[in-house]
Amino acid sequence: MRLLLLALCLSLLLLQGRLWVSGEGIREVNQLKAQVAERTEENRMLAVRNAALEAEVQDLKQGLAAVEERARVDLGMIATGETFFQITPQRLTDSDR
Repeated sequence: MRLLLLALCLSLLLLQGRLWVSGEGIREVNQLKAQVAERTEENRMLAVRNAALEAEVQDLKQGLAAVEERARVDLGMIATGETFFQITPQRLTDSDR
């Protein structure tokens, strides 16, 4: 009976040591939890970005206002009948200072 109890205690100690010390134990579980948290945050940020891009795609598909805005901003286009004015900042001379 004592031999069986000794064997069980020794087995328990070995298993506990493996759980706490080995690479496949608690340390790995904690590392995996941290990786899951990082991936979850990354996925959340990508989902927000995807939603914004999806809204922009839908806007481009449905309305001409978005296309017109893109043409104005990206290509510098103006509509027929519009007059383009460019206002530049006034330069200060030495006498104005």
